[in-house]
Amino acid sequence: MSSRKTTLFYALLIAVASVAVGMVIASRLDLSPASSAQTMATPPMNSAPLSGPVDAGTFRNIAKAVSPAVVNIRSTSRRQVQEMTEFFGGGDDLLERFFGGGRGQGQGQGQAQPREQETQAAGTGFVISSKDGLILTNNHVVEGATKIEVSLFGEDSDVYHEARVIGRDPLTDSALIELVEKPRGPLTEVKFGDSSQIEPGDWVMAIGNPFGLAHTVSVGVISAKERPFPITDGRSQDVLQTDAAINPGNSGGPLLNARGEVVGINTAIFTDARQQGNIGIGFAVPINTVRELLPQLRSGKVTRGVIGVQVLPVPADALAEFGLTERRGALVAVVNEGGPADKAGLEPGDVIVEFNGKGVRSRDDLVGYVVATRPGSTVPVKVLRDKQERTLNLTVDELNLEAETSRSARGGGADPREPEEQASAGFGITMGPLSADVIRRLRIPDGTQGVLVTAVEQGSPASRSGVQRGDVILQVNRRPVSTPTEASRLLSQVPDGSTAFFLILRNGQETFVTVRKQ
Repeated sequence: MSSRKTTLFYALLIAVASVAVGMVIASRLDLSPASSAQTMATPPMNSAPLSGPVDAGTFRNIAKAVSPAVVNIRSTSRRQVQEMTEFFGGGDDLLERFFGGGRGQGQGQGQAQPREQETQAAGTGFVISSKDGLILTNNHVVEGATKIEVSLFGEDSDVYHEARVIGRDPLTDSALIELVEKPRGPLTEVKFGDSSQIEPGDWVMAIGNPFGLAHTVSVGVISAKERPFPITDGRSQDVLQTDAAINPGNSGGPLLNARGEVVGINTAIFTDARQQGNIGIGFAVPINTVRELLPQLRSGKVTRGVIGVQVLPVPADALAEFGLTERRGALVAVVNEGGPADKAGLEPGDVIVEFNGKGVRSRDDLVGYVVATRPGSTVPVKVLRDKQERTLNLTVDELNLEAETSRSARGGGADPREPEEQASAGFGITMGPLSADVIRRLRIPDGTQGVLVTAVEQGSPASRSGVQRGDVILQVNRRPVSTPTEASRLLSQVPDGSTAFFLILRNGQETFVTVRKQ
């Protein structure tokens, strides 16, 4: 072999070896991109009816069998705090800061300077895959954490194993984490029950880490089911209510049925201003809801549909006004500008009675259908408008809960008053003209026609329906209004005991509101 060929051969060999070594080092340092091919089958659940007696050994046996699958979680995060010495100007004498003197006139005096402080929180989780070291817990236990550590049952209290987040879902307050290094011994896995079979009065057990006290067992019953738990403006999650003792630190732990199967993830408690502990009202996310999301959590991203509306229940006392003979459907209150519903032609005041061929019985029905629809799908939506049924085709978008929450939190109320006001008998509102000054101060688009709500009587029908001072009424009973007199005249035509429809502009967004006249 010639020297030139030998040189080329060794150069190629070194290049191949370098690539191979580089791939090993990158994987060890987590520099290579994570595989998107990781999948997880939905774990099986036991849907057999709950039956049989509960005796003195029932809960003892459940605690003995399931406790090894429950883990204690310690999460570390960093948050901004104010440095009190800097608030008073740094290291100068404190008395001189208050009483004057020759010192303490430096730059930044009287301004608090933020600094980062490390904080720790306790939570709970439970093992769902022994082979992969996967643990299910609450999103709020690990959200924003810079370090997650897990303590296993039977180990010393100071022994912790590092874990990392695989996927999170704020809407169900669930998160999937993974042990970075698997323990030497086998892990115990939980078994899944069927939360749809749970009924008020059923026995349940909670296992968790309350106040950092490690594995603790409490027993109670299901107090209620399908309790709406608010997540963000216009969105809620149905949860189970239990009187089994749940305290801070129980978050993320399992709620078990009388067979020792997981039927919920403990997530919140109801308390009062005098105490932060258990008063017999705890909440758990039904396990069926989270179980169906596990393949998406394993992939690292949960994808849901959104159509860009805010919906309300149809008022029970206004069925005839909407053209309904029974209470069903979801009333569209707000249509987000440029969203899928806006593009499809939906309007505030429409009642959605069918979505993608499925009848909509309630607001919650619609929300469930939408979030379960794959983004990009085009579906028919049947609505009632002016008592007439029509069908619109709508293309579902992808839900961004973080952006939606941020959008709901923005905006401030206005507090303007104008002369030439007009009161509305039976509704409890006072209206004024929409002057150029008000349009400027409220940042309303030029050319907007409407009337300004200058006062809302406390306890009035308008107040109970959510009308606020500073709202701009654009329409009354679907007719545009431009003066207080015109709006007052239309409202006076509404019979006592009947419902008026308002289209209101608030913080740049149109909202449909129903108010029943006294």
